Amino acid sequence: MHHDPDPTAPQTVRPPAARLLPLAALALLPLLAGPAAPSAAQEEGGSDSLSAAIGAYLDAQDELAALESDQEELEQELADSETEAAALEAELGEFAYIAYTASDFQSTAALMSSGNPTETIDAMSTLQFLGESRADRLDELIARLTEIEAMRETLADNIAEQEDLADEMESAAEEAARELAAAGGDDAVGPSPGDFPDPEDAPRNGDGTLPSEGCSEDDPTTSGCVSPRTLHALEQIQLAGFTRYVKCYRGGGGGEHPLGKACDLSSEPGGFGGVAYGEDFDYGENLAAWLVENADELGVRYVIWYERIWQPATGWRAYSLGNGDPNSDHTNHVHLSMR
Repeated sequence: MHHDPDPTAPQTVRPPAARLLPLAALALLPLLAGPAAPSAAQEEGGSDSLSAAIGAYLDAQDELAALESDQEELEQELADSETEAAALEAELGEFAYIAYTASDFQSTAALMSSGNPTETIDAMSTLQFLGESRADRLDELIARLTEIEAMRETLADNIAEQEDLADEMESAAEEAARELAAAGGDDAVGPSPGDFPDPEDAPRNGDGTLPSEGCSEDDPTTSGCVSPRTLHALEQIQLAGFTRYVKCYRGGGGGEHPLGKACDLSSEPGGFGGVAYGEDFDYGENLAAWLVENADELGVRYVIWYERIWQPATGWRAYSLGNGDPNSDHTNHVHLSMR
């Protein structure tokens, strides 16, 4: 099912390839990072850059959500106004018919045969007034509809710009996450269950199923490859705050690593060490719990951690090769396999 980390492999990772964040992200990073002097992580392009990129992305998403809400209100107002306009047009049509059938000859005849000419004149004046009022109201409504349509077009343009900005900010955040994964991470424990952030769902087919994928994307943690879904999961793991050492692709043998559908996520910074205790154990516990909680959204096949394996159909159960090796028993890293 799964091959453990090679204990003879070097415990350092290759430096990440140089990458440029989108210009919009670069412009926002100083504003989000604040005026403080750059830390070591900032100088190395580490977690501060990641936080800034994520902040810019979230700000763009908030603004996009506000614009979309405004557009929904305008769409409703437009629909209501169009309904009202149709009703007024029908009323005007009825009035026009009445006015036509009550021609001058008919009006004169009606006036002459009426027992009360004053009432007849008043009634005709009222009819004329109501017609003019409806016509004025229709003119006002048409003008309002024109205004709403113009506003809707403006909003559509703004939303398109915000979608582009959100995509750009998301790309910046994901790029920073990849660089952080390649750089070996930091000492952060990561979020605990009460503070778990929600990941972005893995892309799916129109019917909700997961697409079939191969090892087609560059693995930011090795010189190998990973599937798009594995890369997406790795990015979401980093964005969630689990930024310690990780390696994904490994050629040869069975399991999902050679397919680019698995990652080994160390419970300590810098590499795969001994059995995890204290803060390192907490990190592994939190990461494993987060992966399980979001398994459906990410497309997780199974998770192994601390002599246990989790699968969607069975939940957690015992798992150990029984040789006491931290790599084999997964007491120093969380193994993630993807569907």
